[in-house]
Amino acid sequence: MPAHVIAHSPADAGGVSRCVLDCAVREPGLITGESGVGKEVLADVIHGWSARAGGPLVKVNCAAIPENLLETELFGHEKGAFTSAVAQRIGRFEEANGGTIFLDEIGDMSPPLQSKLLRVTQNGCFNRVGSNREWQTNRGILAATKQESGGAGEGGKFS
Repeated sequence: MPAHVIAHSPADAGGVSRCVLDCAVREPGLITGESGVGKEVLADVIHGWSARAGGPLVKVNCAAIPENLLETELFGHEKGAFTSAVAQRIGRFEEANGGTIFLDEIGDMSPPLQSKLLRVTQNGCFNRVGSNREWQTNRGILAATKQESGGAGEGGKFS
């Protein structure tokens, strides 16, 4: 286990190591836990031990981006897609091509955006905002939330 990852017991260390190795092999991965427990550190370690370690690790704090801008941040947009789109912009999924994208705090994402995220998670395909062209990306996906996913669909989260 890397030196910057602190475990309080041998059982914790073993659990973290198994988790990291499992996620590094079988992507995508969802990391859950309370604020401050080190979800981003764990994502760094998973990426570093994965086959995609030579590619970029692109981090997106979904909670820090307004919902109406998150789609264009993740998937990009075409020139003219909306009033202020004066140039084409690639999204974070394209930026992560060949590496890993880490989506932090996905728990409050709207159901329509979750649906688009599911599509890119399943087959790597997405559309830029304002485009009918389908784009393909070769990336690993790690996501994190402080919410528990079991039963979250009942409360309107993780649809």
